[in-house]
Amino acid sequence: MNAQTNIGLFEKEKVSSAVIKLAIPTVISSLVMVIYNLADTYFVGMLNDPVQTAAVTLAGPALLAFNAVNNLFGVGTSSAMSRLLGKGDADAVRDCSAFGFCCAFFCAALFSALTWIFQNPLLGLLGADAGNFAATAGYMKWAISLGAVPSILNVVFAFLVRSEGNSLHASVGTMSGCLLNIVLDPVFILPWGLGMGAAGAGLATCLSNYAACMYFLILLYKRRRTTCVCIDPRRFSIQKPIVADVFGVGIPAAVQNLLNVTGMTVFNNFAMAYGSEAVAAMGIVQKIQMVPMQVALGAAQGVMPFVGYNFASGNRPRMKQAVLYLMKRALLLMAAVVIGGGIFARSLVSFFIGDAAVVAYGARFLLGFLLALPFICVDYMTVGVFQAVGEGRKSLLFAFLRKIVLEIPVLALLNYLVPLYGMPYASMCAEIILSAVAVKMLRDMLL
Repeated sequence: MNAQTNIGLFEKEKVSSAVIKLAIPTVISSLVMVIYNLADTYFVGMLNDPVQTAAVTLAGPALLAFNAVNNLFGVGTSSAMSRLLGKGDADAVRDCSAFGFCCAFFCAALFSALTWIFQNPLLGLLGADAGNFAATAGYMKWAISLGAVPSILNVVFAFLVRSEGNSLHASVGTMSGCLLNIVLDPVFILPWGLGMGAAGAGLATCLSNYAACMYFLILLYKRRRTTCVCIDPRRFSIQKPIVADVFGVGIPAAVQNLLNVTGMTVFNNFAMAYGSEAVAAMGIVQKIQMVPMQVALGAAQGVMPFVGYNFASGNRPRMKQAVLYLMKRALLLMAAVVIGGGIFARSLVSFFIGDAAVVAYGARFLLGFLLALPFICVDYMTVGVFQAVGEGRKSLLFAFLRKIVLEIPVLALLNYLVPLYGMPYASMCAEIILSAVAVKMLRDMLL
């Protein structure tokens, strides 16, 4: 897809068709990413060792911290690039992409070094105890300390490529790494292979992300004469308008992710009071919930370039039509997921682990997590629109309301009132309130 085709997609193609072309590849890519996350849990769960499963769960917040860098230089740069394309400034798009990529690489390398140096205190902060400390450290060594650079650049590459409307190529790149991860997982994790347990899952993740980065490097080299995406360090420069545009959206998006990490860490620390079985169950249920969540997030991210381009070019009716079209269909899907997941809760949890205690916990936890999904869908779409049009402060307000004002206090309260079993409903309570705010703010923007 060349630049002219992308402009036609943004400006002239039927809105429903354009949304489908942009959103579907991103949704599929998001689903494949979830499947590879589920693969870690599934193959580690085949060991029937709650300690190994808990290790993957406890490392989850550190992996999510990658997204702070992804959002800062992926979401921020992609949003700025789409709006610059809408204004017709191709040279600024190239400068913007070079700035975002080089900054992402530096931050990823710094993240890797810090997690290696401060591994022990970090593990304690994440909630690891004497029973699961070694397993968690083994997973983090490969997936985080040695895997930060390829993991972060893989996602940032996808955002940069998607900003031009090349959703398909962005998704293929991401999926290639995910599929390789699924193939490598059993080889590295299970006794018939290398028998590395949770550490093997981390190694598979690290290698697969390196492979995905190679795909993007080859793609950009082949398309170097037709794409506006530039990762040449020689083009890196600190230009005030570009820095302000990238950071204006990227910093709030990064803070939003760090707040999510904080929330998950608090959640895991609460759960650790009830033992590794409860932590393992929470981890499995969170991974199950992540499947429909990533559909909603993928749809929102896929349509962001379309929203940003039409906002910058002044075509507000076309932008509004795209948002409403996608929102209605996503809500219907989330409602179906809630019903189906509630009916088959025990079967879904037992798919990942055979431990009876973990399955019993997870079956009771799952409904609470699923009931939050329709409201999360509204919130994701609203935040995606704010990021696309450069309203980073509003997306930051949502993140602050979600975690600090609502979810963490409600989590503590529900755990006090209904120990352990109240915790899965904290997100639902927070998202109901937040979605009401989202509808009001989104309506005001689209009118």
